[in-house]
Parts: sequence; structure tokens; C-alpha cells
Amino acid sequence: MEIEISSCEHLVYVSEIQQEMYDSAQRRGTGIAKRSIEYLSKKISDGNAVVATENGEWVGFCYIETWSHGQFVANSGLIVSPKFRNTGVATQIKQKVFQLSRTKYPDAKIFGLTTGLAVMKINSELGYKPVIYSELTQDEDFWNGCKSCVNYEILMSKERKNCLCTAMLYVPKNDKKNITAEENQQDKGYNNEKESRFSV
Repeated sequence: MEIEISSCEHLVYVSEIQQEMYDSAQRRGTGIAKRSIEYLSKKISDGNAVVATENGEWVGFCYIETWSHGQFVANSGLIVSPKFRNTGVATQIKQKVFQLSRTKYPDAKIFGLTTGLAVMKINSELGYKPVIYSELTQDEDFWNGCKSCVNYEILMSKERKNCLCTAMLYVPKNDKKNITAEENQQDKGYNNEKESRFSV
């Protein structure tokens, strides 16, 4: 099995991926927000996704999206072909897309919304912590993406403070070190201009 950062050669799988996202949401009765072929195709062609394949067959998929001017990154749309479920491939895909996120956006906080216990377990192993929704991006475009979810009315009735999904957040470990270093410089009377950072 190959688990790769996406490229144009993986566009042949985009229809299957989109259909399985929809079918999976229907079976569970809970949301994976629907994404268009165009949206998923751009993620794949721009190298902002991870695709697992075996002998030319699509196995699994996940993509990344940035929000709040790069302060937040979401690992979204994790889906595994039914034929390959319960084989550990979801964990491998999450690990790969997490590494991709950390490489492309090392200072960003990484978050996800999920109803799946398996995904929550994987996220926990990667260092994510459950958080309240107010700790996530407040970018309107992100929340507008939930409109195609079957639970959108629940989300809005609760003023976007919670829903059926669990919010999980990873904060880069070097954040605390960066803050400490800056505080030490201030204590010593340094007036050097601080480096601008995405993470807070």
C-alpha cells in the first residue's frame, strides 16, 4: 500500500472519494460536510491532501485546509474505502496528513471536528486535546462549510458553541518556548523587534 501526498495523478479517484464521503455520512446519519468535485480536485492537485492506494485502487483520503490567515489548519474529510476499513490505514493517513500540516504550517494550531470515536482516538495519540468550539477558528468560511452537514441546524441553534461533533485541537509544542524566550528578552531589557508568528 502507498500513502502519498496528493498530486494531479490522483485526480482519477476524486469521484469515488466524494461519493464515499456522501455515502458514509448517510449511513451514519451524521455529518461529513459535502464537498464538491472541484473543491476536492483542487486539494488533490495542490498537494494539500493525502491519498492511499493499492494496486491502482483508491484506499483512503484526507485533506488540509487553512483558516484565519494561517493561524489554524484543519485535517478534514478523512475517509477510507469500505473494503479497507479496520486495517489501520486510517491511522496511517492521519499520521501522514498531520506531518504534512506540520511541515507546511509549523506554527499553526491544527484542529478537527468529528463524531467518530476512532478518529478521536487517533487524534489523541497525535497530541490533540478536546476543546470547546470557541478555541477553534472563528473564520466564517469555515463554519459556512458546515451548511451541507445534516446537523447544521443543531449547530446554529446552539449559537456555534457546540454540536454533535467533538472539537479537538493540537497546539505546537514550541509555542510555550517561543513565548518564554520573548519574555526573557523583555526581562533583560532587550528591545529587539519580535518575529511575527501565526500561532498564539
